[in-house]
Amino acid sequence: MNQTANQVADHEDRRPILKLEGVSKQFGGVKALQDVSVDVYPGDVLGIIGPNGSGKTTIVNSVTGFIKPTAGKVYFNGRDITGKKPHKIADMGVTRTFQIMRPYYSLPAYKNLVIPLFSPRARRTGGWRGGGRLGDRTTVAIDILEEIGFERDSYIPFKTTSTLPTGYLKRLELARCLSLQPEVLICDEVFSGLSMSEIASMVPLIERLHDDGITIIMIEHRLRELFQVANRVMVLNFGKKLLEGTPDEVMADERVKQAYFGSEEVEEVMTYA
Repeated sequence: MNQTANQVADHEDRRPILKLEGVSKQFGGVKALQDVSVDVYPGDVLGIIGPNGSGKTTIVNSVTGFIKPTAGKVYFNGRDITGKKPHKIADMGVTRTFQIMRPYYSLPAYKNLVIPLFSPRARRTGGWRGGGRLGDRTTVAIDILEEIGFERDSYIPFKTTSTLPTGYLKRLELARCLSLQPEVLICDEVFSGLSMSEIASMVPLIERLHDDGITIIMIEHRLRELFQVANRVMVLNFGKKLLEGTPDEVMADERVKQAYFGSEEVEEVMTYA
């Protein structure tokens, strides 16, 4: 899913769907983010990478309302959403997964979707009908689970969530986001903890969601897989934006090699293409 010259040119003519303008966040004396700006355009798959502690999750939390930036602004479709409550931002169309999954563990898997299908956004956008499909919310919930990799004719959608392995929990996180018919989907380490076969099946799922018109932001350490789907990458280091460009441009930059990878890892990841 590489960005073409036409896509780059299109960015000059379109308004960003999501815009971070000089976003900073300080926790006591720790500067977690320092003056980070980035434009995310409709149809982008933006990867955010960087060492542990570089500010990646702080950006996601700033965008989705889980923390309020110390300085700077966050805009969604031209509207200032800085510091709004998470449920308000989700209702506008920006949803996120969590690196440490947060399902309702005591409920059956499908009921994790029935709950958001009662939300105002789902009712307003038709998400409770599965984007136009007829049926009650239980049927729609199982339809969505099937689309993201649950076996419909098995008992898995009805199993207690606490009994599901990590691969299904990761997919359930995505399904909960999709039940709200998002315009922007933010994935926080969606490949983390998965086996190679699970990752191999997750990549085409991300591609399909993008093809369905969802703008995607991915925080990820699995660079080989990230670079298969991302058209742009932003690199963070010590809370600052180090570089933004295509995967090829990022991997070729000496600053990135020195700050993040180490020469051996760079050579390995460079074979992704």
